[in-house]
Amino acid sequence: MRTVLVVCIGNQLVADDGVGQVIFQELAGYKWPETVRVKFLGLGGIDLIEELQGEDLLVVVDGVQLGFPAGSVVELCWADLPATQGRPVSGHGLGVREAIEVTRKIYPERCPKEVMLVGVEGRCFDQLGKGLSLEVAEAIPEALGRIVSLAGCKPRPLFRTC
Repeated sequence: MRTVLVVCIGNQLVADDGVGQVIFQELAGYKWPETVRVKFLGLGGIDLIEELQGEDLLVVVDGVQLGFPAGSVVELCWADLPATQGRPVSGHGLGVREAIEVTRKIYPERCPKEVMLVGVEGRCFDQLGKGLSLEVAEAIPEALGRIVSLAGCKPRPLFRTC
């Protein structure tokens, strides 16, 4: 059975950069099959190397700046991400990209076979204490649907008791 690691990154204290953390909170409310792991890594980067276990698919979830209208949900193969030109595609893109490259070179057996990005185009990435923009908040259900589709399974809601 296909193994999947979903890694959400972002900082909820910095406006639209927090979308990955909000999406993680939604994903954490579901019971996933044993073949699917969902993690929040904040800034991603070097912590990602510790999480990788040679999964079939790594899904990176983050707020992005690709030039689409705010609230657009993009699903891209990691290799198809545009090259950064002085400004990262994601506020954490270089760290995550570097972590994947380091893993490929040093721990090839831990490297995922495929890496996908589910990104939500943000409008504001530089204001502390400001929540998600309306467009980004409204895009969360679509992003969740894309993640579930990539994972190839339908998780069950967790039932919580008081």
